[in-house]
This record gives sequence, structure tokens and C-alpha cells, in this order.
Amino acid sequence: MKLLKIAAKAIAVLISVIVIFIVAVFLLDNRSTHYLKISNIPEAERNSYLIKNVNIVPMSSDTVLVDKMVLIEDGAITEISNDISVEQHTIIDGKDQYLMPGLIDMHVHVWDEYELGLYLASGVTTVRNLWGQPMHLRMKELIESGEILSPNFFTSGPKLTGSEFIGDDNFQIFSEEEARQIVIDTKEKGYDFIKTYYGLPQEYFDVVIDQAKISGLDIAAHPSYKVAYDYHFNPQIRSVEHAEDIVQQPLEYKLDSAKLGKVVEDFSKAEGTSFCPTLTVYHNIYKMIINDSILNSSDLNYMNPLIRMVDSEAQFSRWNSAKRNDSTIEISIRNQHEFHLLAISKLHEAGVNIVCGTDAGIGVTIPGKSIHQELAFYKQAGLRNYEVLKTATINPSKTHKFLNDFGTIENGKVANLLLVDDNPFDNLATLEQPQIVFSGGRMINRTTLDTFEVKAAERSNLLASAFRYVEFLLFK
Repeated sequence: MKLLKIAAKAIAVLISVIVIFIVAVFLLDNRSTHYLKISNIPEAERNSYLIKNVNIVPMSSDTVLVDKMVLIEDGAITEISNDISVEQHTIIDGKDQYLMPGLIDMHVHVWDEYELGLYLASGVTTVRNLWGQPMHLRMKELIESGEILSPNFFTSGPKLTGSEFIGDDNFQIFSEEEARQIVIDTKEKGYDFIKTYYGLPQEYFDVVIDQAKISGLDIAAHPSYKVAYDYHFNPQIRSVEHAEDIVQQPLEYKLDSAKLGKVVEDFSKAEGTSFCPTLTVYHNIYKMIINDSILNSSDLNYMNPLIRMVDSEAQFSRWNSAKRNDSTIEISIRNQHEFHLLAISKLHEAGVNIVCGTDAGIGVTIPGKSIHQELAFYKQAGLRNYEVLKTATINPSKTHKFLNDFGTIENGKVANLLLVDDNPFDNLATLEQPQIVFSGGRMINRTTLDTFEVKAAERSNLLASAFRYVEFLLFK
């Protein structure tokens, strides 16, 4: 009995030490992101300004409004005019620069708060997170309480798949009752929408769609091979993800332009369903194949340390092995990427609502910076600059009700804005280094944005990230 008591005490002490250690890790990580606190950024403490002497790129139409004033009050745009007189607000001289809506990345994977700063530094003022975990609910609370500077943050619940698609990152569904309950739980926990995934069979998918409609939750669909591709053209499914899945599913891995025409035709008839291509993440496969030293790139310092150690390494190893075993892989990946560009061109011509998404945060796809590569691909596909910019501004605002107040410079819209040197209709690259970012009307200057990038590159939160992922595995 005495030995049992000693053993019990030892176990209790060990558990206490582990708990204290975990708490200490989280506290240190939280302290390291204090640079994002609004109270630590003097220029961001107010969210009401008058911006004068600025050229407005409203994105509600293909035009530039020259030499205007914009009044921002309590984080919203309240007046746009040639002459506005106010006494109580700080005045910002736009110096004849260009003011446009902040960018929206519709497909990201966020792993820590440092990445929120990275998105802002690249002009991304709204993100849609497509792999929801408990940490994202806490992140939402922190952002919505106004404690930290961040893009507007919306997140799906867990990725929903069927019983055959095994993976610790997925929520496997084994019955219709479970399918209905997970949608109900997703709503109750505070997630913003549903994400359906690769292996979800139709009998469960039908239930998810039905309950999502009842619960008032939209769906973003990574296409499931268990249903026909055109099954996803459902009003409850607000966006279909990934250009590569067009090749993999309806085209059966063939770069068949005739079959592509049928997919485009069907997509153009889909009511209320947008397309999110994520061309960058696929093109990065090509980069991994042709660049043996890609994991040593300084840009990878912007990746979360756990993802860099686990996912970046695993993806590089996978494609490096494929290259050794198949001498044609480089050409085939490049050709498929070129086919994706053709698909974007055809979908755009058919009037499909294309929304910009990068799949940033996994593999070697960098949070924030990757959106500029994605936009460049749309330009390469034949879209004019105005049409390219629509994919990351006004087009996303049409997908979900929770995005309706973003994406244009108009009275009543959220003041998520970028002040850039050049006219983006002439030069898309000007978006890569916005001089000022307004997030909910809070001003962040370029010096502060550069600091966000430095802090993210220097972070050492491997343990904190690992503990958060363990939490997801235990409580998803």
C-alpha cells in the first residue's frame, strides 16, 4: 500500500510538471506575439481617419477616382468625396498614391499568430482558413475582441471525410447520424462554415448539405472522388477548391481540353458556386522537383517551424522520390500547371466567379507572399489587371454573407484598405509592398509591417505548435 501511495504521488508530480511545462511554453509563445497587440502599435490605436489627396481604386467598377478624400469612422468607410471637412479625426496625406481594398485570400492554413502579421505585411486583410481546429476558435475570439492586429479571420470546422480516407488531420464520418451531428457541433462551437473533403461519400454528403442548410452554414468543398464533380454545384456549396481536381476527377488525369469544355459549361450554370484555383500550391510541386535546395530557401523561415519540419520535409521527399522513379515527372507537372492556366482562362470567359486562394501554410507555400504569385498566374492566364484584382477583392465578397462588407471602397464597407505607390491596374507588383495597410480602419505603416515579417522569420514556437496539434488530435 505504501508503494502504491509513493507511485501515485510520483505520477501526480510528473503530471503537474508536464502541465506546468506546457503552460510555460504557451505563455512564452503568447508573450512573443505581443508585437501584434494594438496597444503596442501607436498608429493603430485609433480607427477613425480622414485620408486626403488619394486616387481611389474602388473595385466596384473598372475605374480610378482621382484626387479624392475618404472618411473612416469606427473602422468603416462613411464618406467618399472631393472635399470633406472634419475636425476630430487625424488627417493622412495620401500623397497622390493609390488606395484600394485589402486583399482576400480564400484558402489558407493558419498555424499561429505570427502568420497573421505576415498576411497583413503582404496586403492581405481577410483570410478564410480551411482546416479548423480549437486553436482557431481562440484566435477568432482574440481578433474579434480587438486585442491584436490581424486580417479578418474566418475558419471552417474540421475537414469532413468518409470512413475509408484515413488521416489524423481528417474527421472521418461513419454514419448519417454522425454526419448531421458534426454539422450541428460545428455551428455550436463557433466555426464559420463547413469544409468537406476528398473521401466523403454521397450518403453522408447529402446529410451534410441538408444539415448545413438548416444550421445556416455554407460549405467549401475540396472535391470528393466519391461523387461526380458536378455534384458539387450545389447552392449550399459556396466554393469548389483546387484546379488540379478538375484534372484528377472529371478529366481522369488527362489534359483533355474537350472534356474541360464540358466542366466549364457545367460550372457556368452552377448557381452561387465560386471556384478557388490555388494554382500556387500546385506550381510549388514543380519548384520542389527542379530545386533540390528549396528547403534551404530563406523564404521558408516564414513557415511555421512544425509545418516546415514535418510537412515541408515530407512533401519535398515525396516529390524528390517521384523524380528519381519517373524521369517524366517534371514535364508532366509543368504541363498540368499550364493546363490549369487554360482552365482559368476558360472558366473566366464563361463567367464563373473565380476567387483567389493560395493554400498557403502547407508545403513550401508561404503565408502572405504567395498571394502575389497566385495573382500573377491569373494574369498569365489572360485576365486583365482589373479582372485579376477582382478575384481577391469583390469576387470573394459574393461567396459568403460574412464577406459581403469587404472587397470594395464604398460607403458602409469595412475599412480594409491598402495605400500603394502605383496604379495596380498598370502594375500588380505594387501590391507586394503596400506603404500603409488599414485593417478595420487601424493604420499600420510599412516600418511596422516589415517588423511583422522579421518577427515571424525569427520565431521559435515548434513546441507550442506541436502541443496545439496534439490538442486538435484529442479534441477535434
